[in-house]
Amino acid sequence: MTVLVDDPLIASMSIRRALPVHESSRRLRELSRECPRVYGVAVMGDLSRRRWWPLAELVSTDRLPRMFDAALAESAGPAAVAQQLAATFAHVVVGRVIPLLALEGRAWDTGPENLWAHVDSEGAIDWVGVTDPTLRALPDDPVFDGRAAVIDDGIVALPSEAALTTWVAHRSHRALAPLFDRLAAVSDGAMPVAAMWHAVGVAAVGAATRVPVLAGTSEMVSMRRAQAVLDALVGFGAPVRGAARPGPGKLLLN
Repeated sequence: MTVLVDDPLIASMSIRRALPVHESSRRLRELSRECPRVYGVAVMGDLSRRRWWPLAELVSTDRLPRMFDAALAESAGPAAVAQQLAATFAHVVVGRVIPLLALEGRAWDTGPENLWAHVDSEGAIDWVGVTDPTLRALPDDPVFDGRAAVIDDGIVALPSEAALTTWVAHRSHRALAPLFDRLAAVSDGAMPVAAMWHAVGVAAVGAATRVPVLAGTSEMVSMRRAQAVLDALVGFGAPVRGAARPGPGKLLLN
């Protein structure tokens, strides 16, 4: 039996105006009711900012070196820490938005100025927030219901699935490229930047594989959209596809 966890951080949110991102995040949280922060995002205007910080601080401050050093003190070596942090950033930026893209054809802005991270008492990132709650969506999204495709209630239509997945890839690339460069510098090259981008591919494919199972929706649609994001990232010069397949099937990273 699945247990619904009353998460104190989620319960403390003060939502003054319900937006599409709130409804989408609620549906995503229901996919993992025992761990409700696994999916969805918070809207920064709804909560206290204790233990929250802008993701961009990892590039502009000493936060990333401090995170690296703290993890290194408990790890086997710098390569392991770099791999762990790269996987975390890949999940924060891409791995979290893919479930919404796969299930609802919607996406929040994953750009560097929009994402915030929440950390637990040990300093590990356990949730993600957005300052701008506006979603981008497919033109046939039910919220439009025949109305204008660009409306002032927190959601904007893009013209096609290709446009939506390309936008997600572009904004994600803007966030991750400087993060990975910074991580490579902080770790003194312990992990190649190309390998960090491979972690993005793993995060996208992993999310696109798990979510349809949890939601009972189309695996084909989910994987098609995730692969379109990866294709667009490749177009932006990000080597997200590895040289070897990580598992069976033809819809993975190659």
